[in-house]
Amino acid sequence: MREIIFDTETTGLDPKTGDRMVEMGCVEMVNRVETGATYHCYYNPERDMPAGAEAVHGLSSAFLADKPLFRDRAQELLDFIGDAPLVAHNAGFDFGFLNNELAMIGYEPVSLDRMIDTVAIARKKHPGAKNSLDALCSRYGVDRSQRIKHGALLDAELLAQVYVELLGGRQIGLELGADQSAANIASHPAPAPQTQRSKREPRPHNASAEELARHQEFLKQITSPLWVQ
Repeated sequence: MREIIFDTETTGLDPKTGDRMVEMGCVEMVNRVETGATYHCYYNPERDMPAGAEAVHGLSSAFLADKPLFRDRAQELLDFIGDAPLVAHNAGFDFGFLNNELAMIGYEPVSLDRMIDTVAIARKKHPGAKNSLDALCSRYGVDRSQRIKHGALLDAELLAQVYVELLGGRQIGLELGADQSAANIASHPAPAPQTQRSKREPRPHNASAEELARHQEFLKQITSPLWVQ
């Protein structure tokens, strides 16, 4: 099964008030394994960058000034994601910005039926716990040392690892079953072949006359035996 794990960076929190998407990062997974295929692009938002947003992702208006407009790269993005399910952390936010950008250039929105929200999965699996991407990376031992600021492709790569852990870790793969079978064979080797033994004639077990006489003498020494009423 092919899935796309993705993340966006934006000028703010609400596309309805004029905020725009400025970065898109995607990671391809097949059967919950990263294939190495990625998509990454910066976009010129055609507006200023608020200081608060720049503090989060470090993308300034000057940096984005010479980047392509979303409309010029929209089709290559859609070609990359294809019809695969789309996985994001707090996915409603990312879908909102992506579909707003598509609507602005007259494209059909991406169906919400394709949305997989890792925040919802994390809340179900870890109720009451912190479920930010940083918190989940710490919980599952995912190295986030390079995450000084938010970045769409880096965050998508981290989320891909977290997503696998949320669904049960690498044990969800069939490969482990094969490994376990091999381990069982190694730890439980086949029994060694049995050597053929020659048949032995049964030994006689009847008491001799001497043994019977000695037994009678022994019984006479027992006082008030239980078998005598």
